[in-house]
Amino acid sequence: MCLGIPGQILQVRDDAGLRMATVDFGGVRREVCLDYTPGAGIGSYVIVHVGFAITEVDEAEARRTLDVLRAMAGAVETELGEPLP
Repeated sequence: MCLGIPGQILQVRDDAGLRMATVDFGGVRREVCLDYTPGAGIGSYVIVHVGFAITEVDEAEARRTLDVLRAMAGAVETELGEPLP
């Protein structure tokens, strides 16, 4: 099983022949390879797995997924009685 996280592309550039992007995941920014999503550009939402954008999604789906992930993190914190690291 893999976990892909949705994020929004903020910047796109060429890095030694690879399409790379800065992607925002609800406030956390990471460098992501866009070679598997050639149509993705600035403002697009992508699902990212281990540093690679693997598919594009619409904004509504990305927000729903992020909301579910936040709710899951909150449930774990409540169960443990302490914030996640």
